[in-house]
Amino acid sequence: MDNTNDLAVLLASQYPLLLVEAQEEQRLLDIIRQAADRLSLPVWTWSATRGLARDGHHAQYQTVDPHVALDFVGQLSGPGVFVFADVHPLLTDPLVIRRIKEVAQGVRRGQTLVLTGPRNEVPPEIESLAHQWSLKPPGRRELHQLVKRTLDVFVARSFPVVVNAEEIEQMVDALRGLTITEAERLVQREALRDGRISPADIPALRTAKAELLNSDGILELVEADVGTLDTIGGLNGLKSWLRLRRRVMISDDALPGLDPPRGVLLTGVPGCGKSLVAKTLAHSWGLPLVLLDPSRLYSKYIGESEQRLTAALSTVEAMAPAVLWIDEIEKGLASSGDADGGVSRRLLGTFLRWMQEREGDVFMVATANDVSALPPELLRRGRFDEIFFVDLPGTDERAEILSIHLAKRGWDPAGFDLGRLVAASEGYSGAELETVVVGALYRALADEDKLTTGSLMKELAATVPLSVSRREDVVALRTWADGRAVFA
Repeated sequence: MDNTNDLAVLLASQYPLLLVEAQEEQRLLDIIRQAADRLSLPVWTWSATRGLARDGHHAQYQTVDPHVALDFVGQLSGPGVFVFADVHPLLTDPLVIRRIKEVAQGVRRGQTLVLTGPRNEVPPEIESLAHQWSLKPPGRRELHQLVKRTLDVFVARSFPVVVNAEEIEQMVDALRGLTITEAERLVQREALRDGRISPADIPALRTAKAELLNSDGILELVEADVGTLDTIGGLNGLKSWLRLRRRVMISDDALPGLDPPRGVLLTGVPGCGKSLVAKTLAHSWGLPLVLLDPSRLYSKYIGESEQRLTAALSTVEAMAPAVLWIDEIEKGLASSGDADGGVSRRLLGTFLRWMQEREGDVFMVATANDVSALPPELLRRGRFDEIFFVDLPGTDERAEILSIHLAKRGWDPAGFDLGRLVAASEGYSGAELETVVVGALYRALADEDKLTTGSLMKELAATVPLSVSRREDVVALRTWADGRAVFA
């Protein structure tokens, strides 16, 4: 994910017109200059306030007018990269569009016209000429350079900087997924907060990043301190499958030609641990867990929903290696025809394209309660490494789940008749078994007694499990899974 290399290749490929989407204009200009420098190309920049100027020179006379600036570029015979910043408001003017088209069609060897803005909106008149490119979020190398540069500034200003090389790498990890500007501001804020940079600032950087990621509610950095995969009762097939993929995901211990794992879709009976798998997986692998809420992607403005999804996925890629958790994916990416103006179809197309072409080590865990609502193209082989069906726990699994929840609350499972409890809890989900333990504790508190097998049995008798209240739905889920998914 090297922006400079990417852009240098495009410039060397003699594209006459590039439309570049970027929120960080100064960073983009720095990258353009680095890419152009590799090819020994001069850089000219235009803005509506300064006009057109070659780097290191004064602006050309009267080139604040975009028509004059474009005419000037059209008359030049030498090579160069001509950057027109924030030009999108002008792309509603048919005369400007026509002049851009003429200049792009007439460029000489080594010349490239670059139009920048916060979003790519290509007029149909120049669509066949324009190559669209987006500035990717900063990768580890860029962030590492930023942190080192910022720390050097603090040292020069006599700020105490007491972090070693390993802790600097942890700071870089804590900042991944942010823009250069956001990352720099966070490091400076932490330094100014207590007058020093130390390992104690790393958790604060993670917290601040979580707040920034959650500013629009689409992405959320989840603190998944809920135990490891070993603390989940049952699901032995799924846990074994994930443990094997861990070796490839977080280390270089892999056979040549073996691609990193891409992700899983977990479907099944509600309350049986699908979401818990995502949380414990990230904790087990030592990776950040990023939750994407697909229901919050939708916007009333045309095209903005797709842009939100693209930006969110780019942010997750910048944080790689990471675990991306999409809970109840059917709520945001189900195919609903044209009832919403085609937004859901376009979102689905954007997401499928990312799944096919994505870069970086992002392991996706998607959960679905109503898998029948998902479009078939999302379920075809290759989108996910595997589709697992999470069923109601069996006899041994219920014993394990009850033991986990009793021990978690300070009660020795050996002091209870687990065989009797397991027999009485046929058809209960893991979440329902947890509520039984909690309910029995309240029951024991009301009776001013200790927790006993009897109080647990009373709570079981008072609980109607989902397998009874929605028996038909559970049967339908199992029928769908037969032959279509691997039982976890």
